[in-house]
Amino acid sequence: MQVSVSGKQLDVGDALRSHVETTLAAAVDKYFSNALDAHVVLSRHAHLYRADIAVRVGHNIMVQAHSDAAEPYPAFDTAAERVAKRLRRYKRRLRDHHKRQDQAEASLVAQQYVLAAGRDDDREEDLTNGDKPVVIAELTTAIDTMTVGEAVMRLDLAELPAMLFRNIAHGGLNMVYRRPDGNIGWVDPAAANVKSPRQRSKDGN
Repeated sequence: MQVSVSGKQLDVGDALRSHVETTLAAAVDKYFSNALDAHVVLSRHAHLYRADIAVRVGHNIMVQAHSDAAEPYPAFDTAAERVAKRLRRYKRRLRDHHKRQDQAEASLVAQQYVLAAGRDDDREEDLTNGDKPVVIAELTTAIDTMTVGEAVMRLDLAELPAMLFRNIAHGGLNMVYRRPDGNIGWVDPAAANVKSPRQRSKDGN
């Protein structure tokens, strides 16, 4: 696995770079020997050091973790432990995913927009587009076909707030997302359009 290390407002010395490369490669190889690549960014914010790790273990499978500490070594070590913990939790599913990758359906391609965040000092007369938000970037994104369990896995691995996917059970679009209470929410529009036996009985159908 190729590991790249970079610093942001921080000079990454040879000793730290070597520690990052060796430790991360060992942590990932223990659970997933054919990972593609990894990128580690070490930065400093005020009195804290931050480590951001992103490991690409397969097609559209990204594992991400971060950690803050008073020193760069503990910041990285904690983030690396989180990566290893997630890989350990999902290693069986990840292997199964790779085994049936060739039989997977083609991904949908959707247009993705990045919208400008609203400002507290915005005034109504400053909004020239009516109720339309300001688009600051446009790009495309793939919507993969997978099970609900796989979607939850990817959400957890990549520390994402939400994920849109095509449900392999019925081909409809679904979403999983992180709830404020820490649990995972699941939105399935197709299920809302299927009447339960009780509903059919009430409707006389």
